[in-house]
Amino acid sequence: MDPMQNPFSPGAGSPPPELAGRAPLLEQARLTLGRVKAGRPERSFLLVGLRGVGKTVLLNEVRNLADRLDYRAAVIIEAHEGKPLAALLMPSLRQILVSLDRMAKISQKAKRGLRILKSFFIGMKLKYHDVEIGIDVDPETGIADSGDLEADLVEVFVAVGEAAADRETAVAIIIDEMQYLDEAELSALIMAMHQISQRQLPVVLVGAGLPQLVALAGRSKSYAERLFQFPEVGALQPADAAEAVQDPVQEQGVHFTEEAIAEIIRQTKGYPYFLQEWAYQAWNLAPTAQIGVDVVREATRESIRRLDANFFRVRFDRLTPREKDYLRALADMGDTTQRSGDIAERLQVKVQSIAPVRNGLIRKGMIYSPAHGDTAFTVPMFSEFMKRIMPAGPKRLDVGR
Repeated sequence: MDPMQNPFSPGAGSPPPELAGRAPLLEQARLTLGRVKAGRPERSFLLVGLRGVGKTVLLNEVRNLADRLDYRAAVIIEAHEGKPLAALLMPSLRQILVSLDRMAKISQKAKRGLRILKSFFIGMKLKYHDVEIGIDVDPETGIADSGDLEADLVEVFVAVGEAAADRETAVAIIIDEMQYLDEAELSALIMAMHQISQRQLPVVLVGAGLPQLVALAGRSKSYAERLFQFPEVGALQPADAAEAVQDPVQEQGVHFTEEAIAEIIRQTKGYPYFLQEWAYQAWNLAPTAQIGVDVVREATRESIRRLDANFFRVRFDRLTPREKDYLRALADMGDTTQRSGDIAERLQVKVQSIAPVRNGLIRKGMIYSPAHGDTAFTVPMFSEFMKRIMPAGPKRLDVGR
C-alpha cells in the first residue's frame, strides 16, 4: 500500500474523495442559487452542525455551484474571534463591485456601489481603523457613512444587489464560522438580507456555523427564521459512511471488508472528518489491498493519537483551568446532552455561579445549548478525549478565582 496513492486527506475543509450523503443539501443549494439568479424569491440558507461534519467542504461546493450557474461573484469569508464583520466583508465587497464594474458596458449602479462602499469604509474607520483597502473613487456622501453598522450595511448590500441586477447577474456571499459574529454584527447582516429579500435583489447569503447559530440569529432578529433556511448537517448514515470509505479505494483495486467498514463506522459514529482520518490511517497501515478489521483496530490507535495531538489538543489548549474542569464534568456524564444544573451539581457549585464559565465555553465554540438549560459538546468524541487527558476527573470548581 503506497502512502503516495492514499486517496484520503483528513484536514480542516479538505474535500473528501467521495462527497457521500450530501446530495439533498447540494440540490437545495442549487435550487436556491438558481431561483435567485432567475430573479425569483428564495430564502438564503445557513448550514448548522457540529465540528467535523463537513460544513466548510459544503460551502466550497456551493461556491462551485454558483460559478457553474454563472454568478458574477461568489466569495467566501471566514468569521473568527477578534476581527469585526466590517473588516471581514470590506475586501470581498470591493472585489464583487470591481468585478461588476469591469463588465462590458458602463454601469452607473456598479460605480455608485463603489462610492457607497467607500463611504462605508470611512464611516467604519473610526471603529475599525486597522482596515486598509484602496477604493479609488470619491465617497457617496450621506449614504452608509453614519458609523452605525446596522444602518450602513443595509445600504452597502442594497447597492451591491442593484449593481448585480443592472448587470443581469447575481452574487453569492458565503460566510463560514458565523457563530463568532456578535449580536450586533449578526443583526446587521440579517437586516441587510431582509432588505435584499424585500427588494428581490440578486444577492444570496450562504453561511455555516455551530448549532447555536440558529438561536443567535433568532435573538438578533425575530424574523430570521422566516428569512433563512437552516439545514442541519450531521453525521452520515451507515450506507453513506460506507460509500465514503469504500468507493475511493475501489478505483485503485483496494477493498475494505464489511467487518472493517463496520468497525470504522462504530469508532467514528459516521462523522466525515473522523471517517477520513480512520480510512487514511488504515490505508497506510494495511499490508495488502484487502483491508480487514485488524488493520482498522490498529488504525484506531493511530487515529486517536493524532487527534489527541492535533484536532482535540488545539481546542483544549485554549481553555482556562475552570473551563477544563467544566468540560471534564460534562464528559463524565456522557457524550449526550446534559442539564446545566446537573453539571453544576457535579462540580458542587450553584448554576448561577458557573454561568460565566459556561457562557465562555459557548463563545469559544466548545459547547452549545440544544434547548434552554441543556448543554452538549460541539466537538464529537471530545468527551473521551477529556477523560484521556484528565484521568483524575474534575475538581470542585472554585468560582471565586
